[in-house]
Amino acid sequence: MKIAISQLNYIIGDIDGNTAKILDAISKAKAENADLIIFSELAVCGYPPKDLLDYPNFIDRCESAVKLIGENSNDIGLIIGAPSWSNLERGKKLYNSAFFYENKKLLKRIDKTLLPTYDVFDEYRYFESSKIFECVPFRGEKLAITICEDLWNIDDEKMYKVIPMDELKKEDPSLMINLSGSPYSYNHVEKRRNRMQQNAKKYDLPLFYVNQVGGNTDILFDGGSMFINRNGDIVEECAFYHEDFKLIEWSSGSVYPDNHQDYYDYDIALIHDALLMGIKDYFGKMGFKKAVIGSSGGIDSAVVHALAAKALGGDNVRAIMMPSKYSSEGSINDAVALAENLNSPYRIISIEQTVESLNMTLKEEFEGLEEDVTEENIQARSRGVILMAISNKFGCIVLNTSNKSESAVGYSTLYGDMCGGLSVIGDLYKEQVYELARFMNRSGQVIPKEIIDKEPSAELRPNQKDRDSLPAYSVLDKILFHYIEEQKGWREIVKLGIEEDLVRRIIRLVDKNEYKRFQASPTLRISHKAFGIGRQMPIVARYDH
Repeated sequence: MKIAISQLNYIIGDIDGNTAKILDAISKAKAENADLIIFSELAVCGYPPKDLLDYPNFIDRCESAVKLIGENSNDIGLIIGAPSWSNLERGKKLYNSAFFYENKKLLKRIDKTLLPTYDVFDEYRYFESSKIFECVPFRGEKLAITICEDLWNIDDEKMYKVIPMDELKKEDPSLMINLSGSPYSYNHVEKRRNRMQQNAKKYDLPLFYVNQVGGNTDILFDGGSMFINRNGDIVEECAFYHEDFKLIEWSSGSVYPDNHQDYYDYDIALIHDALLMGIKDYFGKMGFKKAVIGSSGGIDSAVVHALAAKALGGDNVRAIMMPSKYSSEGSINDAVALAENLNSPYRIISIEQTVESLNMTLKEEFEGLEEDVTEENIQARSRGVILMAISNKFGCIVLNTSNKSESAVGYSTLYGDMCGGLSVIGDLYKEQVYELARFMNRSGQVIPKEIIDKEPSAELRPNQKDRDSLPAYSVLDKILFHYIEEQKGWREIVKLGIEEDLVRRIIRLVDKNEYKRFQASPTLRISHKAFGIGRQMPIVARYDH
């Protein structure tokens, strides 16, 4: 039996466009004499569709698309993911389904059982959980078909009361098939592989696993679809961050050698390519081509600029240098050198006059008061106004340059340097930003060495350094990682050898600045606990961690 894996990049809600892609893949599979082609979870509508699922017309259009796709199943079997009406008297109105067609007939509709409601997932909001477990006979074989989370509830992780494959195994299937929508995070790739390999070994069955690829706003899907033999060896693996098509000749009882070779040697390469894809798809799927960035000569804006130039083309990224009286000549020169390295257009627009005008406007109101962070924020907000004006005038998207360390503790200005349509490195800690910069320079100097080597500074007052307000980033990032990603309280973090007063101060800053992050731009997610929909904390709260 020839089985085709189709790993595609879908646009959420573009039912016609997604259907056209699916039909093209079916034609390709037929030309290769495939017996069966498999697509990913909710392929017809794209994943995650969120509240689009609340519109009845949306579901009806999905079902019409499924029927059209099914009409193209002559001489081939196909499994396609889409939402469907549940038609239950009680319960949710929808199922997350896989439709199995052959020769223009619907052989079976398989509905998802395990509905994740953690991190970025919110499926129980929309879908009913299936209680039916039946394999599907197909060309002399018996297929155990599951949808994403259905294969994640294995022996060592029992989030749910039922294990779907335990039930399906009772019917003695020949192989497993899983339609997935599994997003990327830097610790998830190996976890996903291991979990699928666990299933193959536990049930002594080969597994065809199909994931989607592409950026959907903040959630990034890395692909990595695979065929795993019954011993748990990865025989075939699709590309990461690109559409792919694999045709596998399979027969029950055959031995398939372990051919797996990693596409990447280390995590930073995966992060780099995830961010590139996220930028490309955010712009491409919304119909934008150009970006504008506030380029300070610092490491954060440099990394964002370099990524955007690689994703969109240097000439499509406009760099705006906005010096104040506190900006060093070196920072301006470094920003210019970067723009020239990247072949990006750039302008130097001084904010001194703007800031002075605002200070004069507020002079009477602030009479008798010492200068403080207020005046610093006026500078940052002046820059935000300029960037947004250029965005409006020229139809380009402002790329935000804040990193996760700064966002976490509020070391940023609301409506100032926090402005933007997309936060590119908002899920990278400061030390990861430096690591990414060095990675991007691995084959030659893209980011000037001076930018990487200089001590970080906001340059909002004389001789200002980040260390005036924050601990060393190596220490800060460690505290933040354990508090945010590992969800440890201050007592647990102190046991790691970090000063108690510092830990408690940093945690207070994280909690205190929740209101800022609530208003931040969408952030490309590369960790398993990113700010945004994956970490929803109350703004008004009082809790001693």
